[in-house]
Amino acid sequence: MSYEAYKDSSLGFTTRQLHAGYNPGEHYRSKAVPIYHTAAFELGDFDRCTRLFDYSEEGHSYVRFSNPTNDVLEKRIASLEGGSAALSLSSGMAAISNTFLNLAAAGDEIAAVQTLYGGSTTLLNKILPEYGIRGRFIEDENDIESYKRAINEKTKAIYIESLGNPGMNIVDIEAIANLAHENGIPLVIDNTFATPYLIKAFDYGADILCYSATKYLAGHGTIIAGLVVEKGGFDWHNGKFPQFDSFYEEYKDSIGEEELRKNIFTKRLRIRYLTDFGSHLSPTNAFYLLQGMETLSLRMERHVENALKVAQFLESHPQILQVSYPGLESSPYYNLAKKYFPKGSGAILSIRLKGGLEAAKKVLERVRIFDYMVNVGDAKSLIVHSATSTHFGQSKEQREKAGVYDDTLRLSVGIEDSEDLIADLRQALDSL
Repeated sequence: MSYEAYKDSSLGFTTRQLHAGYNPGEHYRSKAVPIYHTAAFELGDFDRCTRLFDYSEEGHSYVRFSNPTNDVLEKRIASLEGGSAALSLSSGMAAISNTFLNLAAAGDEIAAVQTLYGGSTTLLNKILPEYGIRGRFIEDENDIESYKRAINEKTKAIYIESLGNPGMNIVDIEAIANLAHENGIPLVIDNTFATPYLIKAFDYGADILCYSATKYLAGHGTIIAGLVVEKGGFDWHNGKFPQFDSFYEEYKDSIGEEELRKNIFTKRLRIRYLTDFGSHLSPTNAFYLLQGMETLSLRMERHVENALKVAQFLESHPQILQVSYPGLESSPYYNLAKKYFPKGSGAILSIRLKGGLEAAKKVLERVRIFDYMVNVGDAKSLIVHSATSTHFGQSKEQREKAGVYDDTLRLSVGIEDSEDLIADLRQALDSL
């Protein structure tokens, strides 16, 4: 048997999304990734138990720590991103919150843009401060000087989104990464809206990627899942991260110095947080996520094709005040989109209606294909009023800094026939 596609990193993206990280020969030659639906695994013998629990041997003991199904998922996303390691978690917010906890301790800060998903803003603004970790928000995400002013000796990372939620703004990722590295801190990116198919974020200087894999990676709207991917090679021993120094000393003999220097962020994330905070992803959901990822590139091609057509239609409609989509030539982010997103600028767009809140309500009532839901990234098209859902609980000032107004609707453009999507929006808008 000569099958080796599972370990060949030179293969194309679409080939690797089907094969990477899974060797059927290690799983009774099942071509589909099996679901290891068990809470625990046999330890074998006394000596092997010791090796598993001091991490000198890789293996599985209890599913809160690892599972063979999840292991395939983690290797696959790492391959697609070009990263060194990855970890699967129970949700996107679990991925983000555990990442922040791995980076920062009481007294530390995370510098973050204001154009974020509402849950991330709440985490940085309200929840983490209760544990002594502060989110310091950057005044102007388009001005590199604003980033410089937000960084001090307490800063442990810069946090951005590759495509902002819901305004689809794009920041200069490469410039921000350079600034982060000049200050000895990593750039952390929520890459949910873009996926590894639309942007190779590590090529532009990102160090850690977070995902709500619920969205485009899965694509079918049936699971909740999160992922964290490490690029590898960041110097965590530069004096700014004492927690990694102590972790290294604790495990260098059992895990190995070379492995820790390459993947220490992921190792510590798994051992310190996944294991003891318990935000593991069920193997069944890992299986469903893998199923979705097998068609990622094909779906994203259709998503971005449809989104551009819908955005162009909306831009021409008299009831529309503004369309926020970086793929439009009128977008202030068009040039950045060409640089960072040559395959397309995603499939989320935000619109403002001339008729204000009442017009937004009427559109939500009258669309017949776009479904009124808070999710995005589904193969099916969705629509939501962000101010009363994803950004609910934030002040008007906070919402507007994120590009969310009372007249704003966020659209997640699916893979249906674009003519049907445009017709649906036209009939809803024409009735205003």
